[in-house]
Amino acid sequence: MAIKSRPLSLTMRVVLFVAVTVIACLTLVATLINSSIKHHFFQQDSSELHVINQSIELVLRQQYKSNLKLKNELSNAVAGHHGVYYQVNTAKGELIFQSSERDFSDFVMSANASAGFNRNNITSWQNDTHTYRALVSNLSTGQQQYKITTAIDMSFHLHFLNQFQQSLWAIMFGSAVLILLVAWFAIHQGLNPLRGLSQKMHDIQTNKMDVRLDENKVPIELVNMVQSFNSMLDRLQSEFIRLSNFSSDIAHELRTPLTNIITQTQVGLSKKRQLLEYQELLFSNLEELERLTKMVSDMLWLAKTQNGLVKPVQNTLKSHDEIEALFEYFDALAEDSLITFKKKGQNLCFYCDKLHFRQLLSNLLSNAIRYAPKGSSITVNSEMTTAEKICISVINTGERIPSEHLPYLFDRFYRPDKSRQRHSDGAGLGLAIVKALAQANGGDIEVSSNNQTTSFKVYLNLVKS
Repeated sequence: MAIKSRPLSLTMRVVLFVAVTVIACLTLVATLINSSIKHHFFQQDSSELHVINQSIELVLRQQYKSNLKLKNELSNAVAGHHGVYYQVNTAKGELIFQSSERDFSDFVMSANASAGFNRNNITSWQNDTHTYRALVSNLSTGQQQYKITTAIDMSFHLHFLNQFQQSLWAIMFGSAVLILLVAWFAIHQGLNPLRGLSQKMHDIQTNKMDVRLDENKVPIELVNMVQSFNSMLDRLQSEFIRLSNFSSDIAHELRTPLTNIITQTQVGLSKKRQLLEYQELLFSNLEELERLTKMVSDMLWLAKTQNGLVKPVQNTLKSHDEIEALFEYFDALAEDSLITFKKKGQNLCFYCDKLHFRQLLSNLLSNAIRYAPKGSSITVNSEMTTAEKICISVINTGERIPSEHLPYLFDRFYRPDKSRQRHSDGAGLGLAIVKALAQANGGDIEVSSNNQTTSFKVYLNLVKS
């Protein structure tokens, strides 16, 4: 099995990026400097060759009675120039004069001669261990055709360039190493806030979920990360508190029926009883066991829903038809409490699993009947809120639910009354199931309460006409 390599560290990534940039920049600078110096030497040499060429041409344009006189004048034509060599040949290549023992005849015959001085024809020529910058030019005086060769020994220039390049590259290498060391140190110091945040994050435990990172003590680049981390902690703390409350609630909910079963059984076994008394004991235990079974079934169903294991079969339903069917089902229960049902709004079509919707609305109606005062009414209203949503509201009169309890009403086993006094045999899962059913069918639910009424609003997908 292949081992996945670890990504490069942030420090290494930045240092590599800086290294590539520095090397590229320093190489470019060194190349430009080297090219500039070479160009300067070329300009200097070409200017000197131009002066020498003009001096030789001036001598050749004059008329002399003998070749000896010409050679004397040519030998005196150039003075004060170090490392400069020249010679004059006829157009056919016959040597007339050379300023030194160095013979440039091979170069004269192979080089392209220009008419007069031309910088573009200046070339480099190597003879033995010497390298020359030379030019061959043609001169016509009317009586004679000449080839003038002027050359400058480049040994000094090349030696200087070689030494300069070595020094330059050494300086560039040292500069690159120094820059990279400084960059590494700067990055290492710059990442100190991250290491500090990592240590603070490491110190956060389940018993310190209220700890938050201070965004005012981090660089501006880390503010968004700190804010996101704090938001994540808020969500985790909220879910952790809910999970802790759920654990204690479920322990309480399970303990009560189990205690009842154990107590009743112990009482029943404390002495001999009649068959009818044992039957009554078994019936009582059966009720508690059925209640436990329903609670466990509801919890399993909620767990499946929240993990996407429940797949609703959505149909097109009509709001008035479904509401009226449930009104008929709850009529007997409502009459016992002297409660009347009212239906309002439009008869709208919407998408929902039929069994899910009936269970959802049944839970809301039974909850409304439980808390509505006797002689009051419960209103179910259906209306279109947007082009894609239908809102079905279940509204009942009664005591106001304090605002601090509203965000938790849909939590499992949550009851606003801390004394846990039951109004019915419910286990506190009804509203949690309602929310799970609504969300499973692509909808949502919200609750509001004031001094007069409490309203639960279910939002589902509207069927477009």
